[in-house]
Amino acid sequence: MQASQPDAMPAAVPFLDLKAQYRSIKDEIAAAIQPVLENCDFVGGAAVEKFERNFARFCQTAHAVGVSNGADALYLALRALDIGPGDEVITVPNTFIATASAITRTGATVRFVDVDPATLEMDAGRLEAAITHRTRALLPVHLYGQMPDMDAILTIAAQHQIPVIEDAAQAHGATFRGRVAGSMGVAAATSFFPAKPLGCYGDGGAVVTNDAELANRVRRLRDQGRDTKYEHLMIGYNHRLDTLQAAVLEVKLRHLPRWNARRREIAALYRQFMQDCPAVRPLAVAPGQEAVYHLFVVQVEQRERLQEKLKQQGIATGIHYPIPLHLQPAYAHLGLRRGAFPVSEAAAERVLSLPMYAEMSNAMVEHVAVALRTAARA
Repeated sequence: MQASQPDAMPAAVPFLDLKAQYRSIKDEIAAAIQPVLENCDFVGGAAVEKFERNFARFCQTAHAVGVSNGADALYLALRALDIGPGDEVITVPNTFIATASAITRTGATVRFVDVDPATLEMDAGRLEAAITHRTRALLPVHLYGQMPDMDAILTIAAQHQIPVIEDAAQAHGATFRGRVAGSMGVAAATSFFPAKPLGCYGDGGAVVTNDAELANRVRRLRDQGRDTKYEHLMIGYNHRLDTLQAAVLEVKLRHLPRWNARRREIAALYRQFMQDCPAVRPLAVAPGQEAVYHLFVVQVEQRERLQEKLKQQGIATGIHYPIPLHLQPAYAHLGLRRGAFPVSEAAAERVLSLPMYAEMSNAMVEHVAVALRTAARA
């Protein structure tokens, strides 16, 4: 493996270093945004259309519709399928709240299913029991940059004639048995939040799909329900992708395969350095997966103690996510108590996200791994 930087021992390792990424592409970014500024082409236009075409090609889908952020992408995909009050949508409790709140915003009810203990992805074996006569969609989350067993999920969905919407916000370029994240369901929603593998310089998102009519519905919904300037076919919203962000994303999309490859190298190094430390358990990657490691997550005991030990050595960490959604105050109305989803609840007490970004050097990865291994054995 080639180090991305000289292998001097680092003084500190940030959790994410967007400045390092920017420095590597700043001339390309400047060249990309200059025409937008000169033409004052700030809403819609050629830059958005170009990025949408290229992102759809990257996702192996026919259409991509740029929108304001990942949460709105989820909401618009659900709305485009006419999901609303009286309906239920199934997802997982160990994700960011935007997954569930998008369902709630439609007026539909969230139903949760627990996750696989090895991968923390949706457990397809539990899915059938969660489906009711009111289930209108399945919303699996591609958590941390890999996917659940999409073959099993799609089979169950087909048997019940229920559409699948992928939450691909953390998985730009991940594959499952050769198929790219976002290309398997009737639609997928993704986020371009700056920390994501493909992140812009603000907020942004997209809905990708092979269904032309669904794509057209999302386009109308994102832009006040219109096809032409003053003809509104439905009640819509102002959820457009900013043109400057599209120009930034077009540059970054060209680099994404290389960045993803480096993330996989870093993940392999982490696993190599930790293989003799059973107290630190990296999440498994299921067979047939090529993950992109939006986050590199391990499970540990005494997490707060380990975080403090790492902090003392200049190593920043994160927790994704410390409170499962069914235990969040915002979802207290569902009446779900601790014990309802034991795998997600146990993981919330043990997951620890380590630094992960393409600009990390091998020395930085080793420093993090050795420090964690040493602290875990103490």
